[in-house]
Amino acid sequence: MNTIITENLKNTQRYIPHTLETRLAAVKTYRNNNSINFICRRYKISKASLMRWNKKYNGTKESLMDKSHKPHSPHPNAHTLEELTWIKNLIKRNPNISMIELYAKLKFNKGYKRHPCSLFRILRKLGFYKDVEKKVKPYIPKPYNTPKAIGEKWQLDVKYVPKRCYTGCHPDKFYQYTMIDEASRERFIYPFKEQSSYSTVQFVQMAISYFGYKPKIIQTDNGFEFTHFKNTKRIHPFDVLCNQLNIRHQLIRLRTPRHNGKVERSHRNDNERFYKYLSFYSYNDLICQMKKYLYRSNRLPMQILNWLTPVEKRQELQRSYLLCNSIISGFYFSLFCLTSFTNVHFSKKISSYFVELQLIRVKI
Repeated sequence: MNTIITENLKNTQRYIPHTLETRLAAVKTYRNNNSINFICRRYKISKASLMRWNKKYNGTKESLMDKSHKPHSPHPNAHTLEELTWIKNLIKRNPNISMIELYAKLKFNKGYKRHPCSLFRILRKLGFYKDVEKKVKPYIPKPYNTPKAIGEKWQLDVKYVPKRCYTGCHPDKFYQYTMIDEASRERFIYPFKEQSSYSTVQFVQMAISYFGYKPKIIQTDNGFEFTHFKNTKRIHPFDVLCNQLNIRHQLIRLRTPRHNGKVERSHRNDNERFYKYLSFYSYNDLICQMKKYLYRSNRLPMQILNWLTPVEKRQELQRSYLLCNSIISGFYFSLFCLTSFTNVHFSKKISSYFVELQLIRVKI
């Protein structure tokens, strides 16, 4: 039990006072003509404490106890009993009186000559003004609209590859670029030797080739590899690529990585499942091991996907998209057949839209 109490004291107190047993043993050891330095090292005390305890010790254990530090006499400027009686009687007769009104009555009716701050302190000491605990409003995150179709929005981020994983002769830094589809949670990761805008452009091109389609939106943080820090006329290379591919680059709010929560959470999984056990000796070895891990991580069930894997979720979304498109294309084909004999211009528009739908199906 004493051990538990001591451990709790260590966690809660900055300074742990010495017990009576320690004080008594230190004083007795000193009075047996032992060295002061030896006693201080043995009991982990200072020379001043040892001398103070030796002076207080009169043969009883209780004499080594700490005495009260409370002053023997009240402060000379403390409120008198008469003033305290005035305050208590006025509050008793006027329970809803404010402090300013109370101070005014004491000043003009009783000749109270103290400062209002002094009155406030004595009221708080008497228990009339209790410290009100500030209610901290809990953070309620706003609902996030997760896309229901693949290719609506991707999240992009970069993380450091831990140095302890690298066992090569020459120290070097490596960076993991991560792209995740918000709808299917399928990811693409690849290591780079530098964290730069050119690595970002190369990685996005590799991600589009890996997924087989390009997104409508790519969401990133405000890192220098994704955007410029200050307002400038120059266009970031990543924004140039997005404009060429007709992709909207969306930046999250400053210092709020939770807005990119899906890719941040996947990085935590990488630390627990991959980097905790990783050991590589070269850049090519890191690429090889990361490819194997990517294949494995995209085939792990996830609770948020109703225990489907990201690959299975992607296939499910593709099937639903194809089914929806087949229904729409069938409707327009029947409409085309009905209107082909009446309105030639309108039928041409429907036929062109029907061809576009077929091309989308082929791409998927």
